[in-house]
Amino acid sequence: MSAQPGAYDEPLGRAREHALAWLGSLGTRPVGPRADADTLAELFSGPLPESPTAAASVVDELAALAEPGLMAMPSGRFFGWVIGGTLPAALAADWLVSAWDQNAAMRFATPATAAAEEAAGAWVLDLLGLPDGSDVGFTTGATMANFVGLAAGRQWVLERVGWNLSRDGLSGAPRVRVFVGEERHAVMDLALRYLGLGEPIAVAADAQGRLDPRALAAAMQEGEGPAIVCLQAGNLHSGAFDPMTAAIRVAREHHAWVHVDGAFGLWAAASPKYRTLVAGVEGADSWATDAHKTLNVPYDCGIAIVANPATVRSVFGVHTSYLLQPATDGPGDPFEKVPELSRRARGIPVWAALRSLGRSGTIDLVERLAGHARSLAEGLGHIPGAEVVNEVVFTQVCVSFGSDARTRRVTELLLDQGTTWMSGSVWRGREVLRISVSNWSTDAADVADSLAAVRRACETAGHDGEETPAGLYQG
Repeated sequence: MSAQPGAYDEPLGRAREHALAWLGSLGTRPVGPRADADTLAELFSGPLPESPTAAASVVDELAALAEPGLMAMPSGRFFGWVIGGTLPAALAADWLVSAWDQNAAMRFATPATAAAEEAAGAWVLDLLGLPDGSDVGFTTGATMANFVGLAAGRQWVLERVGWNLSRDGLSGAPRVRVFVGEERHAVMDLALRYLGLGEPIAVAADAQGRLDPRALAAAMQEGEGPAIVCLQAGNLHSGAFDPMTAAIRVAREHHAWVHVDGAFGLWAAASPKYRTLVAGVEGADSWATDAHKTLNVPYDCGIAIVANPATVRSVFGVHTSYLLQPATDGPGDPFEKVPELSRRARGIPVWAALRSLGRSGTIDLVERLAGHARSLAEGLGHIPGAEVVNEVVFTQVCVSFGSDARTRRVTELLLDQGTTWMSGSVWRGREVLRISVSNWSTDAADVADSLAAVRRACETAGHDGEETPAGLYQG
């Protein structure tokens, strides 16, 4: 069935209307969803229709069914997990990516997407102060970006001891020791599991979750053989950064590959004000970040950066009769840098975001996010019973409201209001309300409204063991 002239006009027009209505509702709608997945599953399911349905009608039906189950993650009052919004240029570019429908794998077949992604990669290296000539690949998110860096590290350290991983596999290979801070993100363990590297060796961290270089040195002295050291740019709870220079120096003494998980925190390097947090990060071998966090492009878009192109391409490159082979000394094909032969051109929204922001806009974005985090922490400090329990160095704030039970209750009441969304968590054995400031659209009014909502939740919760009658304080 071939497409008729104008076949896309009405469904895309309806999609545009629904998209703009959704975006226009973000300033006033409750942040949380109003229906759960089980309820919505009944509405979405049912027998497969026997006959076709007009495309525009399908779009209308989808928008109506989904609306009550949507979380207002693009809202300036959403501070849950570490999830950014979407910059206007990046969203519009993502629409074009879908319309163009390019398989962004080969420079020869899709030169426009390849060129845009190469430019975006060069801009990322420039902004973050990472080595020129590094390979930049665009993955589904930070998990796979970490996977790419660690896969390159696994290849390099095994080759260094004479093991041909590509030919012989992992069976019988020397054990690769992987060192991580005891407060690393769980995705590091997940990526290591994917790679068959087993459990990492956890290294002691300080009260804010920063890896201790002396503990790293002691741990690395206890054994020998190929090693990878994983550092963190931005602790999930405190926002703290591992001491890059000292830790990398220790790793180099043991000829280890150094990988940096910088899902949201790596972007501190773009700011003159916060760059000291990642001082020395350019000395690592690979880096991972999530463009849909601090940079605010649509899902899904991680960025994997490897300083040694030959190594990463030896892991992910493939030679077949039906693929034109790239020049070995050029920029390489996109498929050589990520674990996908077929993918959407997810680097184009990165190009659009950076093109729209420019250097000064990127700096402003990073510094505004961190500034709002400080404002939230300061405001929380004036709420009776609230205690900010971390050093607020970047975009993360953790707060306790006394006992674990009261902290859980305040969190429940806060989410029930719908004014803002902040996620509950446990940090260092203590229940906390965790706030992640990641959205470009968050402004001073969002901060004030969110603080007011926390105050109302605290007042409703009362003190430990007592609660104000329900309904007295309304969100």
